[in-house]
Amino acid sequence: MLGAIAGDIIGSVYEFNNLRRKDFEPLFHQDSKFTDDTVCTVAIADALLHDKDPAATLRDWCERYWSNGGWGKQFARWLAKGKNEPYNSFGNGSAMRVSAAAWLAKDYEHAMALAHKVTVITHNHPEGVKGAQATTAAIYWAIHGASPAQIRANVGSLFGYDVSRSVDDIRAHNPRSEACQHTVPEAITCAVEASGFEDAIRNAISIGGDSDTIAAITGSIAEALFGIPLDIQGTTKAYLPEDVQGVVSGFYSQVRLS
Repeated sequence: MLGAIAGDIIGSVYEFNNLRRKDFEPLFHQDSKFTDDTVCTVAIADALLHDKDPAATLRDWCERYWSNGGWGKQFARWLAKGKNEPYNSFGNGSAMRVSAAAWLAKDYEHAMALAHKVTVITHNHPEGVKGAQATTAAIYWAIHGASPAQIRANVGSLFGYDVSRSVDDIRAHNPRSEACQHTVPEAITCAVEASGFEDAIRNAISIGGDSDTIAAITGSIAEALFGIPLDIQGTTKAYLPEDVQGVVSGFYSQVRLS
């Protein structure tokens, strides 16, 4: 979960100002901030931790942090309507917010069920569900000891995503898209080709496109593969207000107990 938040914060300054290289400094830009990706990730974790209605909880958190900006147009309209009805989206918002489902699940089938439950409240298009479940699966497999190569093979065979390209190949031609089918495979590749958490985030930023959301998805998987260095954990938490930190702390307390 904190991996997704770190990716969002680090990627926030590059979403509309792509930087197609890995050697940027500092890792956390002076203008970095948490965006809608963090708010939605925290909302879903809160719903799963406390058995709350996911649509109502998502709405509550997003209305609370509306001024943070970064909202997709369809999601913003969903918030404005005040009705918790899905809108057939296949946007990558389904994948960036779902990491808690993998960590809190009892088994793989439960992880897929949780991912479905918290996704169809908005993103009920099959591609939106697939993006969320593929991300959840990659995290779940990593938690349970799968190698990057195994994750890559499983994602290709079970979800039909093309994860055969290298990060270098993706970087050479990665037009901006917010669709799951054009961002989730790329984000997974950035994680499984990395040498560690920071390298995964740098991969994600370097391919351009929807940088903060790609980095959030990548970060959620990279956390399960590599863990997060303590300095990155500390810097990430320093960006977060008290109520967000409360959910993060509660999440990791529950994960440690399970």
